[in-house]
Amino acid sequence: MASKNLARAKNNKKDEFYTQLPDIERELGHYKEHFKDKIIFCNCDDPKESNFFKYFALNFKFLGIKKLISTHYETEKPSYKLEILEDINNDGKINLEDAVKTPLRQNGDFRSPECIEILKESDIVVTNPPFSLFREYVAQLDEYNKKFIIIGSLNAITYKEIFKLIKENKLWLGHGFKGGNAYFKTPYDKNFADGVYDDKTELVKFRNINWYTNLDISKRHEDLILYKTYNKSEYLNYDNYDAINVDKTKNIPMDYRGIMGVPITFMDKYNPNQFEIIGKMATTKVDEFNFGYPYINGKKKYARILIKHKRLK
Repeated sequence: MASKNLARAKNNKKDEFYTQLPDIERELGHYKEHFKDKIIFCNCDDPKESNFFKYFALNFKFLGIKKLISTHYETEKPSYKLEILEDINNDGKINLEDAVKTPLRQNGDFRSPECIEILKESDIVVTNPPFSLFREYVAQLDEYNKKFIIIGSLNAITYKEIFKLIKENKLWLGHGFKGGNAYFKTPYDKNFADGVYDDKTELVKFRNINWYTNLDISKRHEDLILYKTYNKSEYLNYDNYDAINVDKTKNIPMDYRGIMGVPITFMDKYNPNQFEIIGKMATTKVDEFNFGYPYINGKKKYARILIKHKRLK
C-alpha cells in the first residue's frame, strides 16, 4: 500500500522536481561542520540523476563524510541503492566512480522496511521529498530522531504536524533559495502559469519553497532588528483572538508585550531566543495550535503566526 501511495503521489500530485546543483551547494555550504564523520542518506532520489548524491560524492573527502547512501524508487519492482565508503578504484580520490550498486529486495519507498533499516543506520538525511507526502516524511524522521536538511513548501509551516515541531523547536527554516526562487527540472508537461517555466533553461521556478532542517545554524541565533514602536491606531486587534495584527515582519513593534500575529514569512527570521511562538491563525479548524483564520472588522486576513517577545518584562 505504501508504494502505491507514493506512486500515486508522484503521478497525480506531480512530485518529481529535481533540485539544481547550485542551489544545493549554496544551502549545504552552511552545514559543513555537521557532516564530518557522519553517514549521509539521500532517499527519495534517483542516485544516478540526483544532484544531492552528486554533491556529497564530489565533496566526500572535503566534508569528511563517513559514508554516503542513496536509494532509488521504482513503482512496482525491486530497486537498488548506491553507496560510497572509500576509494575502491585506488585513484587517490573518492567520488562518483567509487559508488557501489546493491540491489534492494523492495522498491525503494522511503517507508519500506528495507529503507527504514538504512534510515536507522544513517546520521543525517538530505533530500527533496515528495511535497504531497511531506507530513508523513517528516513524521518518520521525527520518529527515528534523525537530523535532516530537506526541501518543502513554505505552506507546510501551517500544517498541524509540522507546526507542532516548529513550536517545540524541533524544526526550523534553513537559509533559503537565492532571491527566494527555487529552480527545478521536471519531466512533466510544461503547463505552468506565465513566468514559472523557462523554455531556455527548461527549469520551473517556485517562490513558495524553502529548506527545512533541525541542524543548528548561525542564522537561527541572529536577532531581528526592530525599529517600530506600538501605537493602537496602526496595530489593530483581531476580531476573534486577543492579538494585534502585523502585516510585515519588519514592522513588528519592539515594545509590545502582548501577542502579535505576523506573516508566515516571519519564520525565515525567527530566533527562538528573541521570540516565543504561541500558535497560528491559518485555517478554519480550531485546535491546540490553530485559532481560526484572523479577521479584523469582519475582513479576513492572510494566515498569521502568533508570537510574543521573550525579553520584554
